[in-house]
Amino acid sequence: MPKIACQAKRLRIYIGESDHWKRRSLYRAIVEKAKELDLAGATVFRGLLGYGADKRIHTASIVDLSSDLPILVEIVDSEEYIAKLLPYLDEMLEKGLVTIDDVEVIKYGNKPLKC
Repeated sequence: MPKIACQAKRLRIYIGESDHWKRRSLYRAIVEKAKELDLAGATVFRGLLGYGADKRIHTASIVDLSSDLPILVEIVDSEEYIAKLLPYLDEMLEKGLVTIDDVEVIKYGNKPLKC
């Protein structure tokens, strides 16, 4: 199996499960926009416990069940493709945190990378 390595960017978007944009979940809207812009892929993670700027703990514990669990949307792609999504995030996010960092990508398979 071929192995390809390159440098890329990792975009992480920290939001809440109850965040919405245009009457649909914000995390779904972000993933759909990333797909529309032909980014390599996106993954949504649902947190079990966390807090943000409001300092309120959000938990999946049955005792303290929150309807606003932490959500992380993660996308890895070239700097060029990550930059395509950023103006849309400016429009979509009312609150949250966005981080971008350099990553080394090692991809296995026949599909070529864009980085």
